[in-house]
Amino acid sequence: MTDRGSLPHPTAVRLARYTKTEQSEILGDGPDPFGVAEAGLTWLPKEDHFGVRQGERLVAHAGLLRLPVSIGGVDTEFMGVGGVAVAPDVRGRGLARVVLTAALDHARTTGLHHALLFCRQPLVPLYERLGWRTLDEDVHVEQPGGTVTMPLRTMTTPLRADARRLDGPVHLRSLPM
Repeated sequence: MTDRGSLPHPTAVRLARYTKTEQSEILGDGPDPFGVAEAGLTWLPKEDHFGVRQGERLVAHAGLLRLPVSIGGVDTEFMGVGGVAVAPDVRGRGLARVVLTAALDHARTTGLHHALLFCRQPLVPLYERLGWRTLDEDVHVEQPGGTVTMPLRTMTTPLRADARRLDGPVHLRSLPM
């Protein structure tokens, strides 16, 4: 028997859309739901969205966006992962793993070799448990006023078994996602 409101076998699904209202269902209506406003960055919206529902309520989300990246001066593309969120009242139940697994499974179908995300320092251990690795070098990203150093932690994970290790300076050739 499960507790009322629990998710005995949560599954993630691809969402046809992801609105500000749905984000508010997960994180509330605060002015800085992801805690990154002080970074002062302009962000790109995600193109593909995955979520976990509890009844009609969306309780977890992860978004994806293909990104142009330069690694050591070589141009390539990464799958950007962003907008990862789990509602506070259902955290600790593995929903981040469920929604990220669905998103990364989809990302693997694109032929890209790596996924990339940006997060606040307190979230690094969570992503490390999920197989992500922190890049220790500075990562540069585009902003409306020019190139800046990303103030958040940058993490990557391979999408393919034959993905090479990342060597050299990383430059996201777009706004972050």
